[in-house]
Amino acid sequence: MKRIIFTLICALSLANVSAQTAKEILDKAASVVNAKKGATADFVMSGKYGNAAGTISIKGNKFVANTPQAKMWYDGKTQWTYMTSTEEVNVSTPTEAQQQTMNPYRFINLYNMGYAMTKKEVKNGFEVYLKATNPKRTITEMYITVNNQFVPTNVKMKTAKGWTNINISNFRKASLPDKAFRFNAKDYPKAEVIDLR
Repeated sequence: MKRIIFTLICALSLANVSAQTAKEILDKAASVVNAKKGATADFVMSGKYGNAAGTISIKGNKFVANTPQAKMWYDGKTQWTYMTSTEEVNVSTPTEAQQQTMNPYRFINLYNMGYAMTKKEVKNGFEVYLKATNPKRTITEMYITVNNQFVPTNVKMKTAKGWTNINISNFRKASLPDKAFRFNAKDYPKAEVIDLR
């Protein structure tokens, strides 16, 4: 009898997970990713915006990304990109697409803004498909894959330039101060700062 009750509970739990809408899945993923103190993960990006691999730290809509070629800081308004080979720092105000390519968790601020959503179950999680209701949006289509713990593992997006794919792994919560998301000139005394705003 206990085994039957346990089986029923498991079946109901799985049915509840399956019955979730695409928005509910992304809401849960956003709550996991949007840890109050921040989070860190590894990523591998390929596609029309180039190929890169490294680590990313996020806190709300702020991020800092590290690759062998560059380091990027974004404080929610301004982005600093330090190029290792030239020791130049470009200061800019990035577009929606530029933010998405360097911050795979940017979907947290996008999926509630004019996208039709559908979902399907995949191995160990869900895949949510988003299509812009306004064709003039920079990102017209997106696939977001999350695991059973609602941690995103892949983001694939389409812009006018084509598709970009970002694989995400080793997600973990972290305690990150706000200053971690801003370029500090004292740490790069030889850097030439070029303001592109």
